[in-house]
Amino acid sequence: MIPVRYELVFPDDTGSGQDVVLVERTSAKGPGGHPVYADPTGIIRAEISDHDEVRVLATGGHQAPHAHVVARRVTDVDPHDPAGPSAPAA
Repeated sequence: MIPVRYELVFPDDTGSGQDVVLVERTSAKGPGGHPVYADPTGIIRAEISDHDEVRVLATGGHQAPHAHVVARRVTDVDPHDPAGPSAPAA
């Protein structure tokens, strides 16, 4: 099952704080073939693998994609996802 939403956790430079951004799945695929997730503004875009590995994607010039971002799954499910709980049992 592919999650619909994630929280991306960005640590600050000191390691003492963090920013959290909610992103939703888009119809796009990233360079690794995994779904791309974006925040409502489209500024934060990230490819997230089925193992929750994050690749932040640059959305404009002079951006330096952040390293060490953690993805936390948000527990809602997509009713249209064939692997979702509403799919009939085989």
